[in-house]
Amino acid sequence: MSKQVKLIGIGDNGQGSLLPIYKKWIDESEVLVGGERILAFFPDFQGEKIVIKSSLPELIQKLQTEERSVVILASGDPLFYGIGGYLAKKLEGVAFYPALSSIQLAFARMGESWHDAYITSVHGRSIKGLAQRIDGKEKVALLTDETNSPSAIAAYLLSFGMTEYRAFVAENLEGEDERVGWYDLDQLVNASFSPLNVVVLKRQTAGPAWPLGIEDDQFAQRKPDKGLITKKEVRVLSISQLGLRSDSVVWDIGTCTGSVAIEAARIAREGAVFAIEKNEDDLRNCLDNSAKFRVDLTAVHGRAPKGLENFADPDAIFIGGSGGEMQELLEICAARLKPNGRIVLNAATIETLYEADKTFTKVGFTTQISLVQVSRSKPILHMKRFDALNPIYIITAQRKQGDDEGGSGDE
Repeated sequence: MSKQVKLIGIGDNGQGSLLPIYKKWIDESEVLVGGERILAFFPDFQGEKIVIKSSLPELIQKLQTEERSVVILASGDPLFYGIGGYLAKKLEGVAFYPALSSIQLAFARMGESWHDAYITSVHGRSIKGLAQRIDGKEKVALLTDETNSPSAIAAYLLSFGMTEYRAFVAENLEGEDERVGWYDLDQLVNASFSPLNVVVLKRQTAGPAWPLGIEDDQFAQRKPDKGLITKKEVRVLSISQLGLRSDSVVWDIGTCTGSVAIEAARIAREGAVFAIEKNEDDLRNCLDNSAKFRVDLTAVHGRAPKGLENFADPDAIFIGGSGGEMQELLEICAARLKPNGRIVLNAATIETLYEADKTFTKVGFTTQISLVQVSRSKPILHMKRFDALNPIYIITAQRKQGDDEGGSGDE
């Protein structure tokens, strides 16, 4: 490639959105690259047109050997959830000339600032996990597609009870059929829109908030066996040992009511949480709790280690129950755990503690063990006494320093 490639952003009003110098560069270029809709804005172009299809590597390969002058056209700002980021990594010497992004234009139509908005995309991406990412945000801007349309987004938010939001939908911005407007989520569910749209959510009232350490009685639990839950004090200590980041991938094995998975997901909002539970009633409670606490996790019915093969490799694993296959389970977890990751296991018996510690040593992990004994106050007449909870061993395991797959930087 001997000549510099220019990547120019263009609006939905076609040539009307371009600066005169951009039009000059396009007219003088020998090759014009873009999607079919964008190339249609230039019916009189005299050079070769290349339509961008699904195979971007093929396009890169062609451009790397291209001797002619090339202009690539893309919607809005190509470096904002667009083709620009990919081209910057794969093609040397690209010059970028952005237009206004659809998000900028949407906020302009709203007449509101957008520097404080949380911006994300569900265009060509799964909506999975959106609930915990946006919960509590004042303003949220979403790039959409035909699957994750405004109506689909509204139905999704309502399934998590996020009724404190209203939606501003901006369609065909700067085009002949531009349309913008505010909608309640209930209105949005049955409405239809142009495929070219963006959605801005704005919080109208304060929604619920849950700090770390949700009270046990806030979780739906199996009856008459109520109480099958990792108790708050142990849960908080166990989660702290997982060493979660905002983008962590977490497994919760033997999730039961989902209490650990839910609190982990509210920390690892940009990551993903995968949970498995052998009891169908407990799994149903886990899913109900997930909706209540606005956590969009992946929870499956199964007896680990079967079923773990479909989960993404984890940064952290919590094991609340093993179902009797301790050694096999821990060996699989150790093999799948990412470098510098942690496994935290809760054991209620010394036999489980012994077997877990022995297996971790076998697979090259070091362990730190805490015995947690908690008592809670309870009223008796006009006084208080303390009731003891079952003692729990919290086992935190990490790869030994110097292992080939990497080790933890923590002591």
